Amino acid sequence: MKGLFITLEGPDGSGKTTQIAKVAEYFKEKNVDFIQTREPGGTRISDKIRALILDSEHNEMHDLTEVLLYAASRAQHVHEKILPALEAGKVVLCDRFVDASLAYQGFGLGVGEEPVLQVNNIATSGLVPDRSYFVDVSPEVGRERMKSRYGNESLDRIEQKDLTYHERVREGFEHIFSKQTDRIVRINGEQNPDEVFKEIAKDLDQLLSNHKEK
Repeated sequence: MKGLFITLEGPDGSGKTTQIAKVAEYFKEKNVDFIQTREPGGTRISDKIRALILDSEHNEMHDLTEVLLYAASRAQHVHEKILPALEAGKVVLCDRFVDASLAYQGFGLGVGEEPVLQVNNIATSGLVPDRSYFVDVSPEVGRERMKSRYGNESLDRIEQKDLTYHERVREGFEHIFSKQTDRIVRINGEQNPDEVFKEIAKDLDQLLSNHKEK
């Protein structure tokens, strides 16, 4: 694999989407050859699956259906967009990946870590990010940010779930981080957004430098 795969993760309201935009600007300034994408989504087919997953009218969706739909969206995304970009030597900057499924479905829904890992290992052909930034906020802070930004009516099916669910999601992210501190960089998302980005940029500088030397 010639390229570099970077993901941003975190609970709803963590500010990771803001940080993705800042990282993209950083890459432009550094003349880094990159693509920016997101999950669920990223391709025409994956975006159609995203709409099914997040539609607030689909409250009858079974937990296993949700797991498999996320994996299906990811399979298309990986094989149509991410892997070709990496093979071409590009940096891929992605908003969420398998860590999100582990946190949201494995822990949030209680499906379990192993089933989610198994289905996503098939979907991704074993692809793992080179670096993941875990932008961490408490569920309370995240919910307040989401409500103030969008209001209750604009929240999607996942965002509308109760606080207990979002607490389990955060516990999931913390569990994943504790097992993979070599890949995942944890950052306090309750800081000023510029301070959050400074921490990301410091690590990115080193990451890009090491990648060039390979």
